[in-house]
Amino acid sequence: MAPKSPIARQPWPESASRPMVSPLQPAVVYASDSPDALDQQYAGDLAGYTYAREGHPNADVLARMVDDLEGAEGGLVTGSGMAAVTAAVMGAVAAGDHVIGGDQLYGRSLRLLHETLPAFGVATSTADATDADAIAAALRPETRLILIEIVSNPTIRVADLEGIAALARDRGILLAVDNTFTTPRSIRPFDHGADLVIHSLTKILSGHSDATLGYVAARDPALRERIEIFAVTTGLTPSPFDCWLAERGLLSFGLRYDRAEANAAALAEALAGHACVARVLYPTRADHPDHNRAVALLGPRGSHMLSFEMKGGRAAANALIAAMPELPFAPTLGDIGTTISHPATSSHRALTPEARAAIGISEGFFRVSVGCEEPGSLAPIFARGLDAAARV
Repeated sequence: MAPKSPIARQPWPESASRPMVSPLQPAVVYASDSPDALDQQYAGDLAGYTYAREGHPNADVLARMVDDLEGAEGGLVTGSGMAAVTAAVMGAVAAGDHVIGGDQLYGRSLRLLHETLPAFGVATSTADATDADAIAAALRPETRLILIEIVSNPTIRVADLEGIAALARDRGILLAVDNTFTTPRSIRPFDHGADLVIHSLTKILSGHSDATLGYVAARDPALRERIEIFAVTTGLTPSPFDCWLAERGLLSFGLRYDRAEANAAALAEALAGHACVARVLYPTRADHPDHNRAVALLGPRGSHMLSFEMKGGRAAANALIAAMPELPFAPTLGDIGTTISHPATSSHRALTPEARAAIGISEGFFRVSVGCEEPGSLAPIFARGLDAAARV
């Protein structure tokens, strides 16, 4: 019996026209023409792909789109927002270095600082990012990196970006900025002195809660290369399908962001007028603790995110959510529809009650990611929920 021939893979059909939508290419491995050709690819003399962990077309298309928004070059898409944070930090520091983080960072970023980095010999501390003097007081001779969010998650405090950037520049320290909340629609951190810019693409840039991705870009090409090596070596690979979905979502990002931002500003005003609400945190409101800085940095852009604290404890919090079944109670943000989360039981549950209280997170504290609903439709829903909480 004649031996069976290898499976005959067919060439991609040629076409005189081209697709309007990027093709989804889930290939994990790419075949090269020869050892010489493969060698030239790895040397950078020939363009092409080898193995999806080292890069694939859908990730590169998406990365270039975010690069255009951020005014960046050579950004890298990763498998999640925390993968981007991790790649940025681990690409920038080494054992013996010291990292300062804003004390109101996203909960998992705080855990990376407090629990993970020390295991690799990297010392860490946190300080109030709304005060450049507080960051300066936390500096050590071995400080290598400062990590901040322009608007903190979930407390909506506005970092002293200009002051911290000047401090980092004067001391030769790298500044990494997580721009997930504000997005390049509001501000481009590279224009304000950042050395690294980070995104959770899972959130509003993608916008549909169906793709888990991150993005990191570095100003310095050598740092960019170290970040990429770390990401490839540790397998922080993004899914081609998720990249394809995010590209589709990114095409409508500007429209979605503007609509959600307008809805958020209106909802903030409505919440502030309810007797059950103790405070509302939204950057464009005059009663925001960082209002002047927010206006100086972001102008009229308040973003799609707000937080509020209502009176009452866990029972009132449960009553609020139960009375608003049409709004997903979910630990996410940036969806096309409004979602609400409870940081004490989700993003910041790892902190002690005392640590949460120190940054203003109580049992009555909620974060709202406002979506693209019809204007005016959200206020009655929240009024119903707050009325139910007040009865408790």
